[in-house]
Amino acid sequence: MKIWKLGAIALATFLGVAGTSASADTTPGKIMRYGNVYARNVCGDFQTPGIARCFSKVVTDARGNILNGKPALTRNATPSGYGPSDLRSAYAITGSGSSGYTIAIVDAYGYPSAEADMNTYRAQFGMAACTTANGCFKKVNQNGVVGSYPRTDTGWDQEQALDLDMASAMCPSCHIILVQATSATLSNLATAVNTAAQLGAKAISNSYGGSESGTTSYESAYNHAGLAITVSSGDNGYGVEFPAASNHVTAVGGTHLVRASNSRGWSETVWNGAGSGCSTVYAKPSWQTDSLCTKRTVADVSAVADPNTGVAVYGPVNRSSSGWMVFGGTSVAAPLIAGVYAVNGGSATYGSDPYAHASALNDVTSGSNGSCGGTYLCTGAVGYDGPSGLGTPIGTTAF
Repeated sequence: MKIWKLGAIALATFLGVAGTSASADTTPGKIMRYGNVYARNVCGDFQTPGIARCFSKVVTDARGNILNGKPALTRNATPSGYGPSDLRSAYAITGSGSSGYTIAIVDAYGYPSAEADMNTYRAQFGMAACTTANGCFKKVNQNGVVGSYPRTDTGWDQEQALDLDMASAMCPSCHIILVQATSATLSNLATAVNTAAQLGAKAISNSYGGSESGTTSYESAYNHAGLAITVSSGDNGYGVEFPAASNHVTAVGGTHLVRASNSRGWSETVWNGAGSGCSTVYAKPSWQTDSLCTKRTVADVSAVADPNTGVAVYGPVNRSSSGWMVFGGTSVAAPLIAGVYAVNGGSATYGSDPYAHASALNDVTSGSNGSCGGTYLCTGAVGYDGPSGLGTPIGTTAF
């Protein structure tokens, strides 16, 4: 993997985030190459104990300029990256959900243009508007208050745009609540998750994580019986993150998704950035039976995450304008799977449902995300493996 390193100031300048209030933004990550594209972590590369990092990667050129980052495209022109019809085809999703099922997106910081940007995405792809006015969309702070939102952060705003668009793509008729934590501390994010549950969300998507050490005081926030709580497994390869390590969530890994001349029309391999492995903190749930981890194994299921086969998103290109971008990372996969749970419309029994319906998942049998002695913990395999879990959706039966 080829890596270009730029100074923080130079990179911020390239990305249009330098200048007024730029110091309030998360410093973007280094530029990395994934197959034929370059991408960077929008929430930076480094983690501090007790503080989460989001797991989305925006596609750039070799100098860090966001590709396709244009404020507007001609209506009905096709943005780069997979759109809703591609994703629904790849995962055989035919239903659109209902207004009786609410998906919550939990992220950090404020995003003033969230509703407008999401509806630009929805209009581009022929979906009905989801607005505050028609009762479909609601934005609250971590305490459930409409208003008194946190300060903005461009990287986390890009994460929120990705999450809202993926939930829309998979469950266009569902209602959506965006819950904005005051900051990216695990404490504030845990508060936001509890708020999402209290507000009636049936699926809660979380596209962030950090070290699992010292996290037991936050884990109860992810324990809500009957709710589907999806969590990205990580974007830095082999290794376990929290809250994906919680045994009360569906941990979502990542794949490289391409069109293929087979009966499905698509093919997947393990994405080399997907997180996986053995928890050192959380007990193995009863529905996991793999042999190499005595505690919780990550992940459970997966979906597209490779920036090289990324998805179209409309959101903040910088602090002053929004545009079309292409994203990867397991931040794509977590809200996508939350949307699949939502289309199914039933209650969830933590992350157990896919294990009871493994035949309703596409088995991902090749690729690797790191070094684990060649075992299934980091290598695609027939049946269960760490980076892709049991596989990717074939419709909603497994959810």
